[in-house]
This record gives sequence, structure tokens and C-alpha cells, in this order.
Amino acid sequence: MSLTILNVGFSLATVSQSTPGGAEQILRCIDEALVEAGHRSIVVAPAGSSCRGALLATRAVESQLDEEKHTVACEEQRRAIQRALSEFPIDLIHMHGIDFHRYLPTTEIPVLVTLHLPLSWYPREIFLAGPHPFLLVCVSRSQARSCPAGTRIEAVIENGVDVPQTCLGLKKENYVAALGRICPEKGFHLALDAANNAGLPLVLAGNVFGYAAHQQYWKQEIEPRLKPPHRFLGAVGPRKKRDLLAHACCLVVSSLVEETSCLVAMEAMACGTPVVALRRGALAEIVHEGRTGILVNSREQLADAILAARRLSPMTCWEHARTHFSASRMTTRYVHLYRHLIQQRVSTVLQRGAEWVA
Repeated sequence: MSLTILNVGFSLATVSQSTPGGAEQILRCIDEALVEAGHRSIVVAPAGSSCRGALLATRAVESQLDEEKHTVACEEQRRAIQRALSEFPIDLIHMHGIDFHRYLPTTEIPVLVTLHLPLSWYPREIFLAGPHPFLLVCVSRSQARSCPAGTRIEAVIENGVDVPQTCLGLKKENYVAALGRICPEKGFHLALDAANNAGLPLVLAGNVFGYAAHQQYWKQEIEPRLKPPHRFLGAVGPRKKRDLLAHACCLVVSSLVEETSCLVAMEAMACGTPVVALRRGALAEIVHEGRTGILVNSREQLADAILAARRLSPMTCWEHARTHFSASRMTTRYVHLYRHLIQQRVSTVLQRGAEWVA
């Protein structure tokens, strides 16, 4: 049975191959997998997004972002969702944005919400016991364990990434990589300090978005540390990212928050590159300690871990990623969940009809 799925992204983030945000990368993977499997995929995302299915574009994201612009963006999301519901026979709505509650539609169609970010960033009321017009999915076991008591989690579906057919990272160069959104919680200033202490150059790639806190973090913590031999590449596309990760001696993940997942760590291992990281949240589930990376408990231990990681096998990293982190594994589990929830709704409707006739 062919499905029609409406995927709704974060109101302030475009969806494309070069998107740095984890939620947007997962949305793109699901959209692509749905189309390739013969299903209909509808995506609500800002103008500038690209997808395999039908894009219902909202207003383009502005360079400087504040709460007023966010409110306008949420209203645009709400209108686009209503348009999708009126124009297409939607079977299920899958929401990915941290602000999903601000444009949640009133509908009997199943609504699935994947919690891509730390749970403390969401309104507490979404976890409270009681009937909700949506169902929750976590992206790691550690995230699910951290939910408030009584929270109903429909499923735990670990994220996935595209894994190359062969190991690309057999020939390493003398640098350390760090990638992601340039913002305070990602702690890239710690990665730069650790690379300095290890005596290695760090290559940093990612976006500096127009939030005031992100801009301030860049100016105060990153710019002063970005002196040769360290380099900043800005946003990179898929091919450049893969090349950067494959040839790095390791990836450093210096996040200051409990990571719910870590796509860039999965991508590094998929290229044959070990991961050095602070022991935060789901990283303990992703990194096979001593084989695909090294986890440390403090920033002071990062430099030694960087040097030690160079002894780890690229082939072991790649094989681990191929077994555990493939995008196809993730998308297959989502489609199975879609079918289950849609069938549940059909059964409920039929039961109500039978009761009404009786």
C-alpha cells in the first residue's frame, strides 16, 4: 500500500543536502527513502529547501533571527500544514521541529513527533500524562531514559547516515576535524583548545546562524582562537564534508549538552574516522570505546585522546557504521511505524462505525 506522508521541519531551518542540522538531515533521508520506495512525500520547510517529494515552501529564513520572526515563521508553518491537509490525502504527519507545538494541527490523522534535541529544550507539558494529539519518538535509548516519569514513548529509532560502499579513510592527513552548528552548546572552543594542546591543526566547518547568542559566541570564543594552523571552512556540502572527515585523523565532539544522538560522529565513522568526544548522552551508545573512538570525562583529557585515537583502525570504524548506522536501517523502521499507526487509526475508525451502527 502506497503512503502519503507529510514531513514538517523546524520553521527556521531549510532542508537540503548541505543542511547542518540533525533534524533536517533525518527529514531529508526520510523524504528520499519514501520517494524511492514509491510513496508520496510532502515536505513543509522554508524556501531554499530541496527535497525529492513535493515541497510546500514557507517564507525564506532571514539572516537575523528573533522571536518576532520566529512567530511569523510558525504561522507560515501552520498555513502550509493546512494547505497540505486540504490538497493531499495525508495518511500521517511527521513533525521534526523543536517548535512543533506552536503549529500542531487539529486533526484525526496520526501525528508523530521525533524528539531530535535535548528534552529540556521542549515544553514540559508535552511529556505530561494524558491524551495528546501526537505520539513521541526518541532517537536514542539514553534520551528515552531521561524522559519524565509517565511519558509515553511510541518508539526509539536511532538515527542513520549514508555509509559509503568502501572505507574512504585509509589515508589520513595531519589534522583534526570538527563540524556542526557554531553555537555555545556545541563547545567548539574546547575542540580548538584541545587541538592546540595536542599540537595538531583543527579544521572547523559549519554554519553560524543569525541568532544573537550564536553570533556572540562566534565573536567571543571562536574567532580569537582561529589562528593558523587552524582553519574555518564555513558550511560544506556532502562531498566536501565526506572528504574532510575521511582524511582527518579524528573527529572531535566537544558538546556541552547531553547529546540525544550525534550524526556527525556516525558520518565520521562511516568514512573510517574515529571519534574523540566528551562523554555526553547518546555518545556512549554511538562510540565503541577503544575501537571506533575514545570518550573522556573532562575537557582536559581531550588532547591526549586525540593523540591516542590515531592508533585506531579506519576499517573497524567503517564496519561498525555499516552495521549500526545506515540510513536505510533507520528509514525502514520509520516506514514500519507509519504503517502500524495508520492501521491503528483505520481500525479505530471502523470500530467507531460498527458501534454507531449497533
